[in-house]
Amino acid sequence: MLDTHTHAWTRPTRAQPWINGPLVDTVDEFDVDTVYTAEKLLADMDDVGVDEAVVVGYPICEWTDNRYTIHCVEEHDALSGIVMLDQFADDAADRLRDGMAVDGILGFRLGAICPYDRMWETFDPSVDWLREAIDETAFWEAARETDALVQLLAHVDQLDQVIELVETYPDLTYALDHFCHAGPDVPPEDALGALEPLAGDEYDVAVKISEVVHRSEEGFPYRDMHDHVRWLLETFGRERVVWGSDFPNVSDEATYEESLRWLEHVDCLSKNDREWITGRSFEDLAGI
Repeated sequence: MLDTHTHAWTRPTRAQPWINGPLVDTVDEFDVDTVYTAEKLLADMDDVGVDEAVVVGYPICEWTDNRYTIHCVEEHDALSGIVMLDQFADDAADRLRDGMAVDGILGFRLGAICPYDRMWETFDPSVDWLREAIDETAFWEAARETDALVQLLAHVDQLDQVIELVETYPDLTYALDHFCHAGPDVPPEDALGALEPLAGDEYDVAVKISEVVHRSEEGFPYRDMHDHVRWLLETFGRERVVWGSDFPNVSDEATYEESLRWLEHVDCLSKNDREWITGRSFEDLAGI
């Protein structure tokens, strides 16, 4: 079993201070230790039967400081990593190549839902800098050269930007986080229907049914989001629907086990579907 979306971070140091104030405040609300290291993540994974996990860069320090994410994958065979990069930086292409040269780093994440000048501090789905990022051709060429997975945190109101990016660089591989921030108040065919053109065989796009704890307005097993899972399965197929817990970010409202076991209550999922969604689909997507 593979958890495609986890986080880990280490204690602050003089060289790597915690500078993201809103995130530091949020961490205090989690039902885990304030310093949540790779070792603590692995222990929690073992408790619920998760064999491997992807550690997504955690911007509690300067948001493009990927040293701890790289440390996680270098020290632990069960962990892979996703780094965070500023695609507008002068050395962005070189930084991407350096990151992808580390065994276990699978790709990078862009926070399209965040204002560029307040990256990872707040969410604002009205921002549109992702469209400008399309013009950073040297960066995207480096992504192509290194076979980097492009992970996007975007809102349903930004899907036109996501589609423009994918259609501009159709030979890259993409994973869209957290139901694209769809919620239960809008039917999935309305909230996510714009994604249908990306479900074709000419694209390699997956949608992550991750962070369901915060997308749902109900408690476990989050039944108000089950129709979204059904729609994604019908549209993309189980080969391109990917589970992730977003643990420990969801620990303010759920246990790690709840962030996994809710899948057993989605009526449309067969045992084989769950095997794909909790491992095989992402392994194929990321080539691991």
